[in-house]
Amino acid sequence: MWNDAVDLRDFYASPLGQMARHLLRRRLRQIWPDVGGQSVLGLGYATPYLRQFRPEAERVLALMPAGQGILHWPPGERGLAALVDETDLPIPDRSIDRVLLVHGLECAEHLRDLLREVWRVMADDGRLLAVVPNRRGIWARSDRTPFGQGQTFSPSQLSRLMRDNMFMPTQNGEALFLPPIRTSWMLKTAPAWERIGGRWFSRFAGVVMIEAGKQLYGVASVKAPPRRRQAAVIAFPQIAGRETRRGSLSKDPGEN
Repeated sequence: MWNDAVDLRDFYASPLGQMARHLLRRRLRQIWPDVGGQSVLGLGYATPYLRQFRPEAERVLALMPAGQGILHWPPGERGLAALVDETDLPIPDRSIDRVLLVHGLECAEHLRDLLREVWRVMADDGRLLAVVPNRRGIWARSDRTPFGQGQTFSPSQLSRLMRDNMFMPTQNGEALFLPPIRTSWMLKTAPAWERIGGRWFSRFAGVVMIEAGKQLYGVASVKAPPRRRQAAVIAFPQIAGRETRRGSLSKDPGEN
């Protein structure tokens, strides 16, 4: 089940959410230090992390799943966010250089369809950066934050998920070693938690990240081609040669 966009907005407006956004932004910037002249797509609820890329990127867009809902973004400016079916993105093939997926994988019921769409819209040399709750992290054990909702992943599970869906992992990362406690004292010590946790306790991070590129070799098509209709000859004279349709698998509607 998708987190509601209003709940996500309220979390990031809280002191704990603001600190989480600050720490994650810094970590994302370390992985993507320069997106100059590139197109950046935020999928899920990535808007708290997209503003830092706008001054240098050629364009920045945000797509929010219908089941999550949508909020206008950026505030006070022309809207750059759209409500979509996450298994059928309204983006041309190979048109996006960077895809930032936040609050997405852990909520989606149709992971393969979602990742295949990301694969389709990414440029051949593009990069996907996914941020998900860490299975071993303390944030996954608190349902008071969006990182305590939905499915959790270990780094090895996340890497395997990428490989199973035609992505090649290039680097991993972790963030949010701060316990999800809303006291002012705890929030003030957040930088120290990040330094110590990143050095000695990386397996207990609140979130894990993975950057991956497209796996191109051995791939003929992202989507299976539709089946052709074939005539079935029936033994009754009056209806011989009537065309019947073979049963085919229909695509599940997008889960949001």
